[in-house]
Amino acid sequence: MIRNGTWKFEGGVFYQALRLPSGKLIVAGYDGEDFLLPGGLGKEDKKFAKEKLSFILGLDTDLDSFYAEISDSPFAFLAEEFRGLTVPAAPSPYQALMEVIAQQQVSFDFAQKTIANLVRLAGKRVGEVYAFPTAEDIAGLSEAELRETKLGYRAQYIKNLTALYLKEKLNLDLWEWNVEEAIKYLTKFRGIGKWTAELFLAYGLRKNVYPAGDLGLRRGIAKIFGKRVKDVKEKDVREIIEPYGKWKGLLAFYVTCYDRKTEPERRKK
Repeated sequence: MIRNGTWKFEGGVFYQALRLPSGKLIVAGYDGEDFLLPGGLGKEDKKFAKEKLSFILGLDTDLDSFYAEISDSPFAFLAEEFRGLTVPAAPSPYQALMEVIAQQQVSFDFAQKTIANLVRLAGKRVGEVYAFPTAEDIAGLSEAELRETKLGYRAQYIKNLTALYLKEKLNLDLWEWNVEEAIKYLTKFRGIGKWTAELFLAYGLRKNVYPAGDLGLRRGIAKIFGKRVKDVKEKDVREIIEPYGKWKGLLAFYVTCYDRKTEPERRKK
């Protein structure tokens, strides 16, 4: 998950700052078996918090079936490498879009730092973590303030897209849209290219899609198949990943995680 200051993992428990529909801010936890919620919550708030944590952590992912699917493939080793890992998701589509834009054209580590800067600048502190800024919070920042987070040119994209979102000219609740229609719609907006749209749909809405042109994914494929990165094109990634059908998004995530894990060592050589 993106280390953005909105969550922590401590003593075997995952804690996440959440904004309830009422606007109240809480920190909710999950220890692998049970949900840990603050006292005084009503039935609906408890239900919301549990569903939100389940969504963020992908608790309904059938990993055993996924591992069986890749057991006789070149990707079989990934099951042991990352056993138990699910694709994380953002608490809200708006947060997902902001985080994905911050990742454009920079390393994952650098993007995490800029997102954490944004959270500390405009988010609300809840105990030891922060609630991610609302669209209204970010709209209240000047472009100069946004640039202080090291977002660079992406600050303008975030500012403009947030304004459109608040004016309801940018719809991010594309839950029922198919992937192709959603990508076509999203890429009409300046600041959202195909890579951003695909990653947003995966990270924000849990759509079964992946950014095939992503450098980390291409590099992971290259490592696994003994190829040079420059020889692995977007179409090659799709030819390799698409046959895995309903598991293609999860497989692409595992391949990307493999690249992130092995890249520091490769650079030392």
